[in-house]
Parts: sequence; structure tokens; C-alpha cells
Amino acid sequence: MRNIMTSIPAGVCSLSDYEHRAQQVLSESVWAYLSGAAMDGHTHRRNRQKLDDVLLQQRILCEGMGQGSCQQTLFGRTLALPLLIAPLAYQKLAHPMGELASVQAAAAQGVGFCLSTLASSTIEQVAEVSGQAERWFQLYCQPSREETLRLVRRAEAAGYSAIIVTADAPINGVRNAEQRAGFALPEGVSAVNLDALAKPQQGDSVFACWMGQAPDWQTLEWLRGQTDLPLLLKGVMHPDDAIRAIALGIDGLVVSNHGGRVLDSQPSTIEVLPRIRQAIGPNLPILLDSGIRRGSDIFKAIALGADAVLLGRPVFYALAVAGPLGIAHCLRILRDELEATMALCGCASITDIGRHTLFHND
Repeated sequence: MRNIMTSIPAGVCSLSDYEHRAQQVLSESVWAYLSGAAMDGHTHRRNRQKLDDVLLQQRILCEGMGQGSCQQTLFGRTLALPLLIAPLAYQKLAHPMGELASVQAAAAQGVGFCLSTLASSTIEQVAEVSGQAERWFQLYCQPSREETLRLVRRAEAAGYSAIIVTADAPINGVRNAEQRAGFALPEGVSAVNLDALAKPQQGDSVFACWMGQAPDWQTLEWLRGQTDLPLLLKGVMHPDDAIRAIALGIDGLVVSNHGGRVLDSQPSTIEVLPRIRQAIGPNLPILLDSGIRRGSDIFKAIALGADAVLLGRPVFYALAVAGPLGIAHCLRILRDELEATMALCGCASITDIGRHTLFHND
């Protein structure tokens, strides 16, 4: 059993600092699982490269900045900054508190929290300790509609305020680093919310084993009719899919390539975001994930059409290094970086951020 730190190590002042520390404290196999990407990692690296390529436009001597704020409102709920903790599976791999630590940190910092279907804490346990945190439930559709609906009803009964349906991972990506490290879930870590559900059928190919049970557009249409909660679709990377989702009554989209963990050699999320925003118009909420590491990344996402972002792997890293305090520290770092970026670009509110706040070399 590794030593669980209860304080923030000296010299940790950015999300990358937590990543470096996490690699030192986690086992090789767990690190391979948490940090690994699909195949050769092209998409994973591209997420960062393309965010770095977006340049900011500084402005000076701006008036009326003293009352600035980075608050954002989604579905009638106000967040301290436009950020939610992404739905991350098996958080007890990083710390014994797992998801309970993450939701408490989210509550402390006034951001949202998304609970994964594959969480290592139950829907109800997380709800009990969440305080005032805005919490959503991420849904992987199960082989039967009855089992899928059972998860939705549990989330509704526990007070979750939105459902995110993940559509971009009907199968796991081919993650070689994880395979080489021989990763397997340790004793005491499992998808506890699925314990009572039937196991998927087996087969000798991707198609025979998984795709015959995968959700489709009819599944999404059915699900829309089963709940009055806001329903978001996660994994949207093509404008045509966004348009079709809206036609079915979806309330929001998450532009995501799963952090490069599923399909390699596809575009970054920041590249496709403007196209999806242009296709669906200005009103429907869009969130973006995959590659967010700085407050300035949040600013760039907002400028290119997002309403908020999801934060994934860095939550794991901070949890491994310093537990709930580490996550809260990460969230505060991002808020400070975002506010500094806004101030230096002449934006007193999230609504001030737009394409005009980016540098265009033309």
C-alpha cells in the first residue's frame, strides 16, 4: 500500500506538476491505465498541440474590469467557473476515497461533477457527500433498455440534475501501454453500479462481442422519452451527428474524443468545435473536453464556441498526489489562470470572450 499524501507538496503550482508527481507515486500498471492513449497516441498529442496553436489577443487599458467574474450558468445552475469534473472511471485506483473525494472538491470550488457509470463508488454514496455540488450522471447504455433505465432512475432518485450519454466508446480503444503493463483492476476496485446487472455476451470479434449490443440513434430517441432531466450527448465530433442529436431533442453536446483513448488519428476537439457550433447555432450548450490543462485552455474553448469544459486526467493525478485537497487545488489553479487570462485579454465576463479575443494571422 503506497503512502497517501494529505497535503500539497511544495513546488506544485500547475496541473503538469501534479502529473509529474502522480507518475512517481502510482504503480506502473495504474499509471499506464490512467495516462495511456489509443494505439500510437496521435490524437492524444494533437489535443494539446492544437490548443497550444490557438493564440490569444491581449488588450490594454480596458475599463470596467474591477467587477469581473468567470461565473457561468448551465441549465439554470451557476458555476464558479465554466468547468465540470469529467466522468472518470474507477477513481479508487488513485485514492481510497475515489469519487467521494472528487465530488467534495467540486463542491468546495463551486464547479460541477460528473459521475461515471464505471465509478468505483455508488450513485447514492456520491450523492450523500456531495453537498451543494452540481452533479450529473454519465450513462453508458447497457445491453438491455431495462438495465439502462434502472441506472437513470437511480440517478434521478439521488438528485442528479442532468444525464450525459457517452456515445463515442461502444468498444474500448486499443491501448498498448495498458496491455504491456498488464493492467487489471485490483481487489476492491470495480464498477459497483453495475454489480447487479447482466454481463455482456461474449464473442470472438469486435462486431460479434460488442457492436451488436451497442446503442444507436433509436436508443437515444427512446432515452429522450424516458427522463425529463437535461440530456447531453458526449463524443460528438461531426456536425451532422450534432444536428441529428438536436432533432431528437438533446439538450446539450459534449465535443470529445475521449482524451485520445478510443480512436487514434482523428482531429482534436478544439479543431472541430467551431464547425459544430456553426452547424447548430448559438443557443444549445456545448461542452468540450480532451486536453484541458490551463485556464487559458478554457478561455480558448469559450472563444471558439464552448460554454464550458470537462477536466479529466488531471483530476486523477491530483487525487493520487494529495487526495481531495489536491483536486480542490487544481480547480483553484484553473480558476486563477482563467481569471488572469480574461483580465489580460480585456474580458470582464465569460460573455465577453469570443473569436475577437484570439489572434488571427490574416
